[in-house]
Amino acid sequence: MNDELDMSGRPSRATEAFFGRRKGKPLRDLQVERMEHLLPALKVDLSTAPPSELAALFPGPVERLRLEIGFGGGEHLVHRASENPRTAFIGVEPFVNSMAKLLASVEERGLENIRVYDDDATQLLDWMPEASIDHIDLLYPDPWPKKKHWKRRFVSQVNLQRFHRVLKPGGRFCFASDIDTYVNWTLLHCRDHGGFEWTAKEAADWITPFQTWPGTRYEAKAKREGRTSAYLTFNKIDLPAA
Repeated sequence: MNDELDMSGRPSRATEAFFGRRKGKPLRDLQVERMEHLLPALKVDLSTAPPSELAALFPGPVERLRLEIGFGGGEHLVHRASENPRTAFIGVEPFVNSMAKLLASVEERGLENIRVYDDDATQLLDWMPEASIDHIDLLYPDPWPKKKHWKRRFVSQVNLQRFHRVLKPGGRFCFASDIDTYVNWTLLHCRDHGGFEWTAKEAADWITPFQTWPGTRYEAKAKREGRTSAYLTFNKIDLPAA
């Protein structure tokens, strides 16, 4: 058995890790108020058993469920939630200042189809029911460019197993990065996992942004610094028989 999985076949808790800062500059008074009052109202409570259908976490009708891991300033998450009101979104971001920024946008736009989690994404993934999510976004994750730190990258066999478990049949995993080594890393890890089919048929498929892509500040920074981005889309497929 893979030593990253427990006896039930789920990822071992020992593989869980979060690397990075939790907080930057001090929050303003209104940001503090939102973190104290709005965050608890929107936060997914992992101390309770998950509902059989994650749509129960949202007040309105839900046709699809999407998860974004590491939403940064929240530009992409807010854009998607605004253009798809019948899609429910769960956004994960441990960085306090980024969470405060997202909460401001949610409040200003009156978005009811966003829920959040402010800690390690692996905790949320392990809490979620099997085959409960239609789509996972991992956009411009920390690349950990030094080779000795590559083991900290979120894309790993154990986390791809988490993705595969919670995605519905035919569910989608989208990855974007401007770091060539991380793009190659992700392609190789998805190939080796066996449960994800890369959808690209020609070069234009992975250098063209996702449909109705709003852009992100990380992407803009990459362009200013002369780096191009790759946009990878994978569909969940059945794992090969052992």
